[in-house]
Amino acid sequence: MKNLPKIALGAWAWGNDGTFGGSLSADTLRPIFDTAMQNGLNLWDTAYAYGMGTSEKVLADFVAGCEEGSCLVSDKFTPQCADPASPTAFKDMIEMQLELMKLSHFDIYWIHNVWDAPKWTQEMAKFFEGKDHAPILGVSNHNLAEIKEANEILKAHGLKLGAVQNHYSLINRSSEESGILDYCKENDIIFFSYMVLEQGALSGKYDREHPMPAGSARAETYNPVLDKIEILNTALQKLADKYEVAVAQIPVAWAIAKGTLPIIGVTKEKHVEDAVKAASITLSAEEVAQLEQTADTLNINAIRFWEKEMK
Repeated sequence: MKNLPKIALGAWAWGNDGTFGGSLSADTLRPIFDTAMQNGLNLWDTAYAYGMGTSEKVLADFVAGCEEGSCLVSDKFTPQCADPASPTAFKDMIEMQLELMKLSHFDIYWIHNVWDAPKWTQEMAKFFEGKDHAPILGVSNHNLAEIKEANEILKAHGLKLGAVQNHYSLINRSSEESGILDYCKENDIIFFSYMVLEQGALSGKYDREHPMPAGSARAETYNPVLDKIEILNTALQKLADKYEVAVAQIPVAWAIAKGTLPIIGVTKEKHVEDAVKAASITLSAEEVAQLEQTADTLNINAIRFWEKEMK
């Protein structure tokens, strides 16, 4: 396994695809990238699907200025973005992405979702079989049976599944309840938890008086349940006060305490500063349990349109 930081930084919002509302420019994002790199947070997660190459292009310009090997890039094969008519669709996409990002290789490469996933995992296995510098190979948005199947496909080609990336937070622990976290631990697979902050809902920034931006996809999901989210954010605030940090740092510290590697979306320098502080917090088992108990009483359905409950 590569030497990875405790937290990965996500460039989903950099795609400016309307998911988060607002628009981000390269000039705005550059200081965010620089601050992260200066603080040792050097693992960046992107995908062609994030603005159809927009996120990758922005990140590529920043990575180009880094010393070789100092910046780690995680990218994804999104089946819905591949050319169904091409017999070499997997090869076409990854080579196009490498060209977009001006890289010779990725450090982590994923099958983004389960749409015809066994076929694409097979194609990924064939592409990387026998290569000296294969990346960590991962699958995203897969349930336990699908994860096991992917691992077997890769093993048949002399490779192994090295990473799993699923939506995992205080209000969506289905990857834990289904046994995925245990399977990953037993098989030396890194579990990347994304949407740990539920796109800002667990940051303490939003409540009924201060809802998410109207018209954004996240507003449709979280604004109707802000009354419940306020209850959880109150519990998070108590721990934030104890550790003298911002509310947003506690869910991230919780994800680290659970043995996962959280991916945090960053659109402001403050988000990076928060991530640095979160990586230094060690929550007690009692504090973890108390947060989960509070979250469980709220019965918030945070499963989004692109995913499923991990049963």
